[in-house]
Amino acid sequence: MTTELRVLDPAEWDNWYAVLELAFGGVPESDEERKLWQELTEHERSIGAWDGDRCVGTAGAFSFRLSVPGGNVVPAAGVTMVSVAGTHRRRGILTSMMRRQLEDVRSRREPLAILTASEPVIYGRFGYGAATYAVHATIDTTRVRLTLPEGTDEVSLRVTTPTEALDATEAVYARLVTGRPGMLERRPGWERVALLDPPAEREGASPRMCVLAERDGEVVGYAHYAIKPDWSFAGSDGSVSVQQLAGLDPVAEAALWRFLCSVDLTARVKVRSRPVDDAWQHLVTDVRRCEPALREILFVRLVDVGAALAARTYQTPVDVVFEVEDAFCPWNEGRWRLTGDASGASCVRTDEAADLSLSVRELGAAYLGGVSLLSLAAAGRVREVRAGALAAASVAFGSPVAPWLPHSF
Repeated sequence: MTTELRVLDPAEWDNWYAVLELAFGGVPESDEERKLWQELTEHERSIGAWDGDRCVGTAGAFSFRLSVPGGNVVPAAGVTMVSVAGTHRRRGILTSMMRRQLEDVRSRREPLAILTASEPVIYGRFGYGAATYAVHATIDTTRVRLTLPEGTDEVSLRVTTPTEALDATEAVYARLVTGRPGMLERRPGWERVALLDPPAEREGASPRMCVLAERDGEVVGYAHYAIKPDWSFAGSDGSVSVQQLAGLDPVAEAALWRFLCSVDLTARVKVRSRPVDDAWQHLVTDVRRCEPALREILFVRLVDVGAALAARTYQTPVDVVFEVEDAFCPWNEGRWRLTGDASGASCVRTDEAADLSLSVRELGAAYLGGVSLLSLAAAGRVREVRAGALAAASVAFGSPVAPWLPHSF
């Protein structure tokens, strides 16, 4: 490979970002979007691959903190803006950038790297495992009704704009982060991402709106949504697209769903990227009519196996020795003994016999508690060495709520 990898010079950002835009279809973003991503780019964590004076590859990372089972938030590198120019494929550029990036993550003592993948097949070979899933659905509000919990009528609703409601909605979001693995603490500036609403991307829908759920003068939930009007020969046939929805309790969430499912002149509510255990599935009278579909969202990569496994807690007491394979980050290879319970954990190197054998990719998939070690073993991706170790570890690794990433990055 004759290309040179180097840290992004802020003066070269436009050139660097143009390569990324071309890789994702070549459609320029709005000035507002472009300016925000330029401000959020962490130049010292961004890499450019250069062939002479021409940028031919990009990769970046955001300095996040990720919620993990037990309520801790753990430093995590949010891998982003990855591309290789079509003229420079199959030259090892992507592999070199991924290796350079993971070495940097390790030097920063961040135990995890995370990403959302436009092409999921790419990242398994670098040790990333699909750790969270989300549900997409379309609720047919002409045929489906909601069964609401007691107290829903005590919640008042107020329609406003996302900008006017920003402080209140961010306060609700912040209170929910530690309650569900996979959520990200909002770093300064990231609250503005939810306000992006370029007209070119609305596909005929209204500007984004916000409805607040309030009780005793306190905001206890919110939803961001847009309405797309439509008409058929029989009459109105519009839709509501839900972009965000969060409530501090089940009653607040139910009040928001009732509002969204009863917007005038609409026949459906489009639900995108919601938790797999989301409450709406139990509020509707016929979930089959909602056509739910599953999709993976967040990929997790353990950069420091010992630190990562010690950073979360476990549902039941666990004492297990893992034989870990990690050819891409060889410092993780070998045996690790994990001991822990709901109060804390430790994970250290050991010479003891292995109980389970797996690659770092499977550890990443199971890390947040949404993918069971048993299911991975059924696919031949985890091997039980000591009888009984698999079932016990699988239960311990679980999470009482499904992990979920509310927004991509």
